[in-house]
Amino acid sequence: MWNAIAHQIAATTGQPFSIARRSGVGGGDINAAYRIEGNGQRYFVKVNSAARDDMFSAEAAGLAEIAQTQTIRVPQPLCHGNDADYSWLVLEYLDITRSGSPARLGELLAALHRVTAKQFGWHRANTIGETPQPNEQTNDWIAFWREQRIGFQLQLAARNGYGGTLQRKGEKLLEKLPAFFAGYAPQPSLLHGDLWGGNYGYDEHGAPLIFDPAVYYGDREADLAMTELFGGFGAAFYSAYDAAFPRDPGYCTRKDLYNLYHVLNHANLFGGGYARQAEGMIERLLAETS
Repeated sequence: MWNAIAHQIAATTGQPFSIARRSGVGGGDINAAYRIEGNGQRYFVKVNSAARDDMFSAEAAGLAEIAQTQTIRVPQPLCHGNDADYSWLVLEYLDITRSGSPARLGELLAALHRVTAKQFGWHRANTIGETPQPNEQTNDWIAFWREQRIGFQLQLAARNGYGGTLQRKGEKLLEKLPAFFAGYAPQPSLLHGDLWGGNYGYDEHGAPLIFDPAVYYGDREADLAMTELFGGFGAAFYSAYDAAFPRDPGYCTRKDLYNLYHVLNHANLFGGGYARQAEGMIERLLAETS
């Protein structure tokens, strides 16, 4: 595998490359990750089974989609490939730190969200974690969220043994989705799609960057909601975002609707108490419509 990766890097860059040093990088839940060095170059490599090649292809396409906006920095994808046993994604290597300006991060995320498309969704499916994420394009945001986000996760939950109350309440919530969008018509903004605290940082100059995306075009509130799911990005981040691109007052209610998608996904991936957490969120959301 490593010889194949080295050859692919050389073919892509047009420069000789051989791996002189390779070291594991911690922090990932899904893929093995490595830093490789040679010929004066460094790269970040994600590795998984051969069956995950399409996941890496979609991630590379998502990074390229964000990069072309020239708003917020992402690691540049170099190449991806597979052999009989493994698949891999080679990225620009960045020295990522947690030291930088949250306010600048908020400003740049707002700039990313001002990039829009004609339809919600994306030109291809991708993944959210290890879970397939459909992105069939449509003009109807409510239908998109009903069928391709909450409804899709509820179907997975039923297959994973989470039936009964979760399904009954979930179906009722799907019927009431229009109530959360009275007087609010979101635009198809370019989203990171998986923007929790582990997927942003700062480069060696303190410039914000984001990585590990699950890209699609959707309501920008979905990105902002996830920033709050596991503790929030800090007051300076939200103040700067709102100064650049103010949120609608209804965001405070809709953020639970958007984060329900991720909690359901966690239930499907990890089990545990996430299914009960999802039930509680659904109950609170239904109370908003009564």
